[in-house]
Amino acid sequence: MGTALITAASTICEETAQSHYELTAPANCSTPLLARRFVAGALEATGHLSLRDDACVCVSDAVTNTVQHAGVESLRIELTATASAVVVAVCDDNTRRLPWPRQARDDEESGRGLALVRGLAHASGVSWDWDELQLVGKRVWFELRDERAVTGGEPTTQGTAKDWAGK
Repeated sequence: MGTALITAASTICEETAQSHYELTAPANCSTPLLARRFVAGALEATGHLSLRDDACVCVSDAVTNTVQHAGVESLRIELTATASAVVVAVCDDNTRRLPWPRQARDDEESGRGLALVRGLAHASGVSWDWDELQLVGKRVWFELRDERAVTGGEPTTQGTAKDWAGK
């Protein structure tokens, strides 16, 4: 049985307040569920409940890809929230295996995760993690914008998990 570690921090910058949460967990078949619960809790704590469905779909896909394809023993999930946006990253230490988007056939049950993340997120990508000059890992990240926090209205630019359910 593995061990999960959760940390949290809040900082106030001159321009923006940020909250940062991290979860380190074993890379196994139960980790996507743990990741969804972690992200849902962090979003509730930061007042971003409107992003919960999309964030849970995206983090579940990113964690599942890491568990299935990265060949690592553990992974880290980072969530940073500001008043209007949330960035979630799934990090691992395998620098040789990059996520690769592909076009799934209609009869395939897998292969749509990264496309789904791209469709739901305001922005997404893969970044390298460095320790000074040494490459130590990668992070698959996505950003969700909470337009309700800024405008008080409904989001207008991105699809939602509910929109994708029928596709």
